[in-house]
This record gives sequence, structure tokens and C-alpha cells, in this order.
Amino acid sequence: MIENQKFRPAQVIGPLGEPLTIESLPPPGTTRWVVRRKAEVVAAVNGGLLTVDEACDRYGLSLEEFASWQRAVDRSGMPGLRVTRIQHYKSLYERQQRY
Repeated sequence: MIENQKFRPAQVIGPLGEPLTIESLPPPGTTRWVVRRKAEVVAAVNGGLLTVDEACDRYGLSLEEFASWQRAVDRSGMPGLRVTRIQHYKSLYERQQRY
């Protein structure tokens, strides 16, 4: 049964360089998503602190919503998570792909 158990780190490095633990993540049921909170959840999943399914269940997110956060971080870093700038970063990314 040991092969079915997965190693989970006690902490990962957050988007601002600080250690993140399960306790320091945004609380379950968070409804106001600022850039930092989104980035913390993405960092937790990328670091193995949470699985994608656990993050979606914990925060009531759809898989598509979480995936969009992850793409935004991959493409533009934390500024890409700003709701007011999504279209700007999307068009910038598309222009970069053409050249």
C-alpha cells in the first residue's frame, strides 16, 4: 500500500517568496479573490501542497477557472491574474505566439 501514498511537502514557496502551508492558504469558502490569493493557490498546487481537485473542492472553483489562473501565472506572472488586465495579457500573449 505504500506505493499508493504520495509524498506531500509540509510547505512550499509562495508567489512572494514566503513559505506556504495548508494553514496559511486562503480559508475555504473564500469569495473575494485578489491576485495574491489566486497566486497562493496556484503555487500550492504546483508545489504539491494541494491537488487540483482538492483546490477546486476547497474553494468552490471549476477546473476551467483554476486552469485559467494557472495559465495566467505561467504566461504573465502575478500581474496576469488581475481581472482588469486579463484581456491585455491575453492579446499580448497571442501576439508573442505569432512572432
